[in-house]
Amino acid sequence: MQAGFDETDRSHPIHDGHDKPVVMLVHGMWSRPHVWDNFRQFFEARNYRVVVPALRHHDRSPDGTPHPDLGTTSLADYISDLACEIGQLDRKPLVIGHSMGGLLAHMLAARGLARAVIGLAPAQNAGVINHDVRSAWIFRREFMKSRFWAIPQLPTFRAMQYGVLNRLAAREQEELYASLQLESGRAMFEIGMWYFDSRRTTWINPADVACPMLFMTGTDDKLTPLWLTQRLAEPYGAQLRVEGLKGHAHWLPAESGWERIAERCAFFFEKEASEMARQMVAEPARAAGQLAPAR
Repeated sequence: MQAGFDETDRSHPIHDGHDKPVVMLVHGMWSRPHVWDNFRQFFEARNYRVVVPALRHHDRSPDGTPHPDLGTTSLADYISDLACEIGQLDRKPLVIGHSMGGLLAHMLAARGLARAVIGLAPAQNAGVINHDVRSAWIFRREFMKSRFWAIPQLPTFRAMQYGVLNRLAAREQEELYASLQLESGRAMFEIGMWYFDSRRTTWINPADVACPMLFMTGTDDKLTPLWLTQRLAEPYGAQLRVEGLKGHAHWLPAESGWERIAERCAFFFEKEASEMARQMVAEPARAAGQLAPAR
């Protein structure tokens, strides 16, 4: 696959100043589109067209009964729905994903459905093992449940306070946790235990990714730590930039200082991504179509 943009994309530069570029914001586990309210307003103010889809079965009120199929909903279902949404646009979008949404953005890139991708604290794809004990502590209760992969899940407030919301003020932690909803046990399984997933849902061939990418992770993130993000970048070379965000944790769309993160995203889309796309060349190992080995 040729690096950069295809012929259709060349008629729409990443930010040409004449019409609105499209940015899709993809939320993560336990979330709904409201977690992107800050970023939505920021990008709309910069004259972007902003698309914020709700992942399948994530459009219900957080205090309502979860959809009966939520527990067994796959990341493949989320990707299928996002692909349909992109198909209704007049161009491929720029994509920003948070946490599980970062992984989904990565998967969209591998399907040729994104023009540039930013992952905020992205979850790992298959081939990369998160062996951080802090992450395991967050999910200790969920992974101990019988058939956890088939039922909706949400860690306790204490667990989320420790490793996911740890850079939010106490009141913000309580308010945000109250707004969250249960997540698919199947999706959790496909991310955290990909090595048991016979469907190979999160396998990504780096050779299939032909767009510029930027991953940013907080130095205080205990769920998807910075070292994990650095591992994700290893197959990509200059095509994927990784940046650590000092003093930030996991909930980057809402933590104090989110404005600087949004500005960094805009700068990447408006200045850096086009140049990266022009410079991208296929590396021999990736051109051979090799999957990244487990690390």
